[in-house]
Amino acid sequence: MQPIASFLQPPVWPCSLSRRILPVMLTKLKVALLSGAALLSAATFRLNPTPSSGPEYTSDGQLCFPEHYREWVYLTTGFDMSYNPAMDMDHHMFDNVFVNREAYQVFLETGTWPDKTTLVLEGRRAESRGSINKAGHFQSGDTMGFEVHVKDESRFPGKWAFFGFGDAKTSKMIPRSADCYSCHADHAAVDTTFVQFYPTLLPFAKSKGTLSPSYQKENAPVASSKDTAPNPSSPDSKPYP
Repeated sequence: MQPIASFLQPPVWPCSLSRRILPVMLTKLKVALLSGAALLSAATFRLNPTPSSGPEYTSDGQLCFPEHYREWVYLTTGFDMSYNPAMDMDHHMFDNVFVNREAYQVFLETGTWPDKTTLVLEGRRAESRGSINKAGHFQSGDTMGFEVHVKDESRFPGKWAFFGFGDAKTSKMIPRSADCYSCHADHAAVDTTFVQFYPTLLPFAKSKGTLSPSYQKENAPVASSKDTAPNPSSPDSKPYP
């Protein structure tokens, strides 16, 4: 039996019909692709969550070592630095300093550190013999220890606290009677931190006017004898006794 022609689907869509249907199909396809991308992104985040950069503590108040500090912002490296004139080490040493990214961004905007700032000082032995090196020093692969400086205003009476780490993953706060607290309070450039040794941050502190009074006094230009001695030719000058 011969089919009725009007009931048959045409082999090709009429132009007017295709102009109405194709945009709808493309829109639905875009929505489907975007939804799939969103679901994939959410699944990836659940599998690989962004590590927290704020300080974390154990139930008894010990600081957990920030395992992902190497993904933070690098600030500076010191070589054989010591604030103690009596210090006498039998080896050379590098100190690398890192800070959590959120705190770094706030410092760029304000010239000071926000609450929950975490600074990590990583100590590494300096080596001179290795590969093709013939002069100078390079950092060894093994770390010698860590110091962590944390700003947590609701937890610490002085807002900041120091922690030392070796092989352990948690550490008790260094007592406030330790010299590191008074040294930082008396000599640090910004908010008890040695920003004077962070070359990319010191200009921001200067421009924002956040340098501590003690640091500014300590680094004020020293007047020369020519500026302070009286001028004998001046009528107001008096001879030295």
